[in-house]
Amino acid sequence: MNRIGVIGCGLMGAGIAEVVARSGIAVTVVESTPEALASGQTRVAASLERAVASGKLEPATSDDILARCTFTLALADLVGVDMVIEAVSEDEELKLGLFRQLGELLPDPSVILASNTSSIPIHRLADATSHPERVIGIHFFNPVPVMKLIEVVAGNRTSTDTNRRAHEFATLLNKTAISAPDQAGFIVNFLLIPYLLSAIRLFESGAASAQDIDTGMVLGCGHPMGPLRLTDLIGLDTTLSIAELLFAESGEAHMAPPSLLRSMVRDDHLGRKSGEGFFSYPQ
Repeated sequence: MNRIGVIGCGLMGAGIAEVVARSGIAVTVVESTPEALASGQTRVAASLERAVASGKLEPATSDDILARCTFTLALADLVGVDMVIEAVSEDEELKLGLFRQLGELLPDPSVILASNTSSIPIHRLADATSHPERVIGIHFFNPVPVMKLIEVVAGNRTSTDTNRRAHEFATLLNKTAISAPDQAGFIVNFLLIPYLLSAIRLFESGAASAQDIDTGMVLGCGHPMGPLRLTDLIGLDTTLSIAELLFAESGEAHMAPPSLLRSMVRDDHLGRKSGEGFFSYPQ
């Protein structure tokens, strides 16, 4: 692959753009507003600066990586890419509209249309295009430059060739790919989200403090991070979106979002991204 497109340059999109550029592939990053574009470009540059400061990258290598990144507001600049990875907000209608546009803008059936969705079934996104065989899920984990896993999710009409190329792409990025079923939450979030929701319900009940819940899971179960800090890292809004989809698909009570989660999202307490969640994150 010579050039990859990434749509969205928030936490996930910026991380995807960085790891693609680190692998030696040119990447075109598209955002919807000048402010979001500038913020995304700064996010990628800051991540590379941290890598240089910690001795993980040479300054010249960092400059080369950044030079492989093109930032734009125009979807039309994606013409000529080998693959597009959508990394916009976890909103199904937004993603469906985007895949309809991509299907028209990039009619070549060899161009892979991938989604970084963490929970939306891929066959729904594929149905919005005229070539569902080239639509696939390529789900990265946050923080993208650090986390080694990618869930590759083939829809019921995804071609064998598209699936093979997605797995090869993960290898190019020095990631480990697993094949996940095309169901809400795939593998990781299907198992993870109910665990996070249980921790939120325990905190909501007043039976235990946020710190004690997290310390218990870190020291008692050997987890690298407690469930409430992990929810803050993922983003409470993203956690809520995934939980709503899982509950709608399954109808199981343990998948239902707690009222505390809804109220915190309503109050813009989204975790690390807003500076306030179950814990505080001063700028």
